[in-house]
Amino acid sequence: MLLSLVVHTHSLRYWFPATVMMGTAPAYMLSWGVWRLLSTVLPARVYHRVDDRLYSIYQSMVLFFFENYTGVEVVIYGDIPKNKENVIYMSNHQCTADWIIADMLAIRQSAIGHVRYVLKDGLKWLPLYGWYFSQHGGIYVKRSANFNEKAMKTKLHTQTQSGAPMYLVIFPEGTRYNPELKKVIADSQAFATKEGLAVLKHTLTPRMKASHVAMESMKDHLNAVYDITVAYEGTLDSSGQRRPAPSMPEFLCKECPRVHIHFDRVDIKEIPPEPLFFRRWLHERFEIKDRLLTDFYESEDPEKICRFPGEGKPSPLNLWKTIPSVTILGGLTLPLLLTENGRKLYVRTWVYGTLLGWLWVNVFP
Repeated sequence: MLLSLVVHTHSLRYWFPATVMMGTAPAYMLSWGVWRLLSTVLPARVYHRVDDRLYSIYQSMVLFFFENYTGVEVVIYGDIPKNKENVIYMSNHQCTADWIIADMLAIRQSAIGHVRYVLKDGLKWLPLYGWYFSQHGGIYVKRSANFNEKAMKTKLHTQTQSGAPMYLVIFPEGTRYNPELKKVIADSQAFATKEGLAVLKHTLTPRMKASHVAMESMKDHLNAVYDITVAYEGTLDSSGQRRPAPSMPEFLCKECPRVHIHFDRVDIKEIPPEPLFFRRWLHERFEIKDRLLTDFYESEDPEKICRFPGEGKPSPLNLWKTIPSVTILGGLTLPLLLTENGRKLYVRTWVYGTLLGWLWVNVFP
């Protein structure tokens, strides 16, 4: 009986925030839909300004759970600019919680509404969100020969020409690094050897297509690249072997005590535009990441293990950055659930919004 209670309590650590985050989606989408209709006669710049504000409300609510609720300690190495910039956020990729880290940094610059993602194509099937991420400027891409360069360029040009602020999140590895997937790592290392590139141990070999298209399409719009290296504390086992990074449910179950984020700003003028030189530059950035992660996981100095070189500064997130968003979205959702007509509208938004969204993202990629 006691064991069952413990297991049940532990599962609630995930189901409670997941229910709130997903449960508020219809109210959010209805609010956004009203604004989208009203803004059709307004300049695109005005639409984006309010859309970014609405998006920041939702993402701030998400961060309430991923930071304030979990109590995770965020440790940042390097100085984040105080001013907002148009940037490409480029990070190593380990787990489904990685996209939350971009939000963590963006909210500390008051730029969370500007975050847009380059996402793998399968995510467009997410109910409601798959379509909305595309509406907010997200770009779905396929790998290798199926990569649609023209569609990505068109989407980015449309965004930049309308003056949309850009905090574009890209994971150049293309898939997650998992130390238990030996074949994926071996194939990545074999590809690096074949191409005459340095073999990486703690990241996969980065692919350049999406990153280069983004850089070229927005070169007159961008200020910098934020080169981010992330390590999750608790991913080193007792034998000194690296374990998989936490999934989103594990993160919400408070199984990650600390996140280490190494921040490096690279001015856009320092990045070579030619494909051959850009590829070399990108790989060199991942060589730096690999060395940082090697120090994190393999340092022989007990005081340096599980931390990046240099001074790490804890960066707690003030509750007042997130709690108003929880209140707003809760206030929009509860009235829908408390009346019969509201519940019907709530369910129809989920069903018809999802179906129409799937149709839209497949007709207009």
